[in-house]
Amino acid sequence: MRERPLVADLVKDTYVPKMFRVKQYFPRPRIDPEDIPGIISQLLNQEKFASRVKPGMRIAITAGSRGIANVALTTRCIADFCKSRGAKPFIVPAMGSHGGATAQGQRAILEGYGITEDYVGCPIVSSMEVKKIGVNAEGKEVFIDKNAAESDGIILGCRVKPHTAFRGRYESGMMKMMAIGLGKQHGAEQVHEEGFHNMAKNLPLFGHCILENAPILFGVPTIENAFEETCKITAVAAEDIETVEPELLKEAFTYMPRILVDECDVLVVDQIGKNFSGDGMDPNITGTFCSNSASGGIKAQRVVVLDLSPETHGNGIGLGYSSATTKRVFDQLDLPSMYPNAITCTVLGGVRIPIVMESDKEAIQVCIKSCNEIDKTRPRVVRIPNSLHIEHIMLSEAYWEEAQANPNLTIESEPEYLPFDGDGNLW
Repeated sequence: MRERPLVADLVKDTYVPKMFRVKQYFPRPRIDPEDIPGIISQLLNQEKFASRVKPGMRIAITAGSRGIANVALTTRCIADFCKSRGAKPFIVPAMGSHGGATAQGQRAILEGYGITEDYVGCPIVSSMEVKKIGVNAEGKEVFIDKNAAESDGIILGCRVKPHTAFRGRYESGMMKMMAIGLGKQHGAEQVHEEGFHNMAKNLPLFGHCILENAPILFGVPTIENAFEETCKITAVAAEDIETVEPELLKEAFTYMPRILVDECDVLVVDQIGKNFSGDGMDPNITGTFCSNSASGGIKAQRVVVLDLSPETHGNGIGLGYSSATTKRVFDQLDLPSMYPNAITCTVLGGVRIPIVMESDKEAIQVCIKSCNEIDKTRPRVVRIPNSLHIEHIMLSEAYWEEAQANPNLTIESEPEYLPFDGDGNLW
């Protein structure tokens, strides 16, 4: 840190442009939370699903590490259905190596989302112990959570959406929940061993083996709109998962939000965290992909991260794909919670430490100053609160005319300089 005064001096005169607020418009079909219990009850009481849950059965219900809309409510509704059939449900954290790859850490993640034993009305059985349940078509051993493997039935609670690191017929959804989530640290490591460029092949390979050899009953996947609201809930029988999930993924793609300008010089992200994306910031929005197996999002020459969300508890995974950050972020990092996921998925870039600057202003300035071939008197800067909530964003004055001409943007303020305090941090 002894070079900091010189570093600060190098960027102190870099111009930070005026910014204005805009509202972005996206399609918004949604399900009211109060309607969710009735929808799930109606779905699961169909004979196709109800007949699979019998009195006395021990049913494992999966719950992952993502900040899914209404996840505690949907999990409770599935548990309530099981109990109404005389079964004995329990919740299994199905999140691979997340939570520091510990049983306690995974339980804590669920409780942070409101999935507590008191709320869902059944036990949470958290363990990192796995059991081999078969061998896939390529001869690789397949493992899943031991408690789930030894249950009388497994119900997959999850969300279907585009993945942040690869493209395929199956991305984030039921197949991934089985192959990686239920696989815990050991199983997730097996699936990731060949890298993300082989994930489109490996997810169905491992998932199919689990469908053949584990007591999967059905899935209850949700889809969200661009505003992190539940817009679809369905039920899919185990034998239909392989054919139905690709269609659900196509539908999920249609609801993905995006930043409605295609390029910028500097993208400012106020917060990253596991509650926003498994990658800290969703590269489908920010363009900060960890592999060449997926693309999309805004094209930014530099990305600056200003803070971590409280909900991420110091897990700054994804920070490594930014160009600069603040001392505030650096001081919050809980490296032991970041590293297991990175090692398991064999991609280490997300846990690297970028340039660390003392303040928000300096972090933004170093990114503007280090951009190549731009007009530094009118830099194109985009500021978002996080990668999940982008209805309201900020654009620099260079975008004024473009924003006026875009029918999907409404300008909400005049261009003004960002409100830095005396220490250079944003109010």
